[in-house]
Amino acid sequence: MRSLIYLTIGILFGFVMTKSEAISWFRIQEMFRFESFHMYGIIGTAVVVGALGIALAKRFGIHAYDGSDLRLKPKDFSIPRYLYGGIVFGLGWAITGACPGPMFTLLGQGIWTIGVVILSSILGTFVYGILRPRLPH
Repeated sequence: MRSLIYLTIGILFGFVMTKSEAISWFRIQEMFRFESFHMYGIIGTAVVVGALGIALAKRFGIHAYDGSDLRLKPKDFSIPRYLYGGIVFGLGWAITGACPGPMFTLLGQGIWTIGVVILSSILGTFVYGILRPRLPH
């Protein structure tokens, strides 16, 4: 039953990504060229909805699926760490025209060439996992 819930959420997410044009390479390029507010509006809305969701979860004591307490640990915002990570993520996003959510939405729509990007993302994550102990954190 839980898999069906996840599948439904994934389908709804893909529908929203498609209808909002968040998977459009042209919209993403407009954002990186500062030619349109469209994508910034989508990202800003997601940040507000996420913040409200966390605030409501804290206020009403919402628990995880397994019944345990939700623990939201404060982040250590060390500037170089997030600066370098943001640059690498942003470059990948600008070059490919897709970030993780839209990548799978594009694959679901039959855009098979995005498979190269997905495999590259998985490989990059694997390499990061190997190099992580040697990287400055």
